[in-house]
Amino acid sequence: MLERIVVDTAVRELRPDFAVLLMSAEGLVNGPSGAASEGWLKTAGAVADPSDPHVGAWHEAYTAFGAKPKRTRPSVDALLRRADSLPAINQVVDAYNAVSVEYALPIGGEDLDTYEGPARLVRARGDEPFDVIANGEPAVEHPSEGEVIWRDDKGVTCRRWNWRQCVRTRITENTKNALFLFERLEPYPIDRLRAAGDALADHLRAISPEVRIATRLLD
Repeated sequence: MLERIVVDTAVRELRPDFAVLLMSAEGLVNGPSGAASEGWLKTAGAVADPSDPHVGAWHEAYTAFGAKPKRTRPSVDALLRRADSLPAINQVVDAYNAVSVEYALPIGGEDLDTYEGPARLVRARGDEPFDVIANGEPAVEHPSEGEVIWRDDKGVTCRRWNWRQCVRTRITENTKNALFLFERLEPYPIDRLRAAGDALADHLRAISPEVRIATRLLD
């Protein structure tokens, strides 16, 4: 499955330094947040560094495709800004949010069983469907033309690279099989990227000892 995930040439041209560590986790047994996952969030918040240069690199990337990073912030920026009060969601989401904050790294978490076709990172045409909740009701939005998006065969799974995830593919307490996307720009070291992957794998094994994990570096 990981071998089918691609980064489009148009994204490569925008940021040749982009790399993504892909991780699949199959056989998860997720559940409500508890002492362990809330502890991971608290520990990560204590070491968070909002001034990490990786945040600035993501601001530059957003500006390059026409987004305004101070209005729609990269996920790592948004998390680091509230690192001392990170909300607990569920065990798996807590795990990857904690690693994201600790390592100053955008990490996307997706429910693989809701995907249609492989994930790919592309620049949007502008007509792709993006499902959200607006005013408490299901709604469909669309990305801007040229926006960097993750998508599958059905539509957008995450807008503005890593800003906002769709409702359809988010990880819930019922998620059994997940995909994680660890996204890196220079000057972020590749060995630190791999260390973040190892940290999340450790958390996932603590949650689900029988989980089957595979990784692939796409750079």
